[in-house]
Amino acid sequence: MQQAKFDVRRFVSSDPSKCTGCGLCEYVCALEKERFLLNPLRSRIRVVRLTSFLNIAMTCRFCEDAPCVKTCSRKALKQSEKGGVLIVDEDKCDSCGWCVQACPYGGIVLHPEKKTVVACDLCGGEPKCVEFCPEEALELVTDDAVSQKTLISAVEKLLSETERLTNLIMKRALTDIFAEAEERAKRLGQKLEALNEREMKLQLDLRNKGKRINE
Repeated sequence: MQQAKFDVRRFVSSDPSKCTGCGLCEYVCALEKERFLLNPLRSRIRVVRLTSFLNIAMTCRFCEDAPCVKTCSRKALKQSEKGGVLIVDEDKCDSCGWCVQACPYGGIVLHPEKKTVVACDLCGGEPKCVEFCPEEALELVTDDAVSQKTLISAVEKLLSETERLTNLIMKRALTDIFAEAEERAKRLGQKLEALNEREMKLQLDLRNKGKRINE
C-alpha cells in the first residue's frame, strides 16, 4: 500500500442541498485573510451558482498529487507536510495562471492586487467559512469519496425538493414557503451580526497593536 503523502489531509466540503448561495463564506474569508476588506474577490472560497436551486462552494482540497504544484514551471508552489496546505513563494510566482487552470476544483485564485496565487489554508485548523455558514452547508472532511457522496445525494435531494416546492405552489401553500424563507433569513441575520462583531474585534485588536508599537 502506498503511504500517504501527508499526515492528515482535511478540506472544506460543501453540501449543495443546504447551500443557499448567500456568499457569507466568501465575505468572512476575505475579512479573515485580508483584514477589514469585505470583498468576495479576495476570498479563498468561491460560491458557484449553478442554478436557482443548486449552489456549491469550492475551495482547495490539498490534493496529494496536486496538479497546481506539478504545472508550476517556476516551482513557486509546494505543499506542507502537515495536511498538504499550499505554500506560495511570492518571489517566484509570476502570475501566469497555469496553476489556476490546472485546478479541477477552482480552489486556487490570483490575488487581485498582489498578482500572486492564494488558496485556502484552513485558518489554522478552524475554517471561518465553516463557522459562519448559516445553513451548516460546509464541513471539514478527510476523504474525496465523502465529498462525492454528498454531491450525489444533493442532486438527488434537488429533484425531490423541486417537486416539493412545486406541490406547495400548486396548492398555494405560500405560508409554508414564506415561513421557511423567514427561518433562513433569521439564521443569515444572526451570522451577519456575528460577522460584524468579528470585524469590530479585528479592528480593536489592530488599534491596540498600533498603540503598543507607538509606546
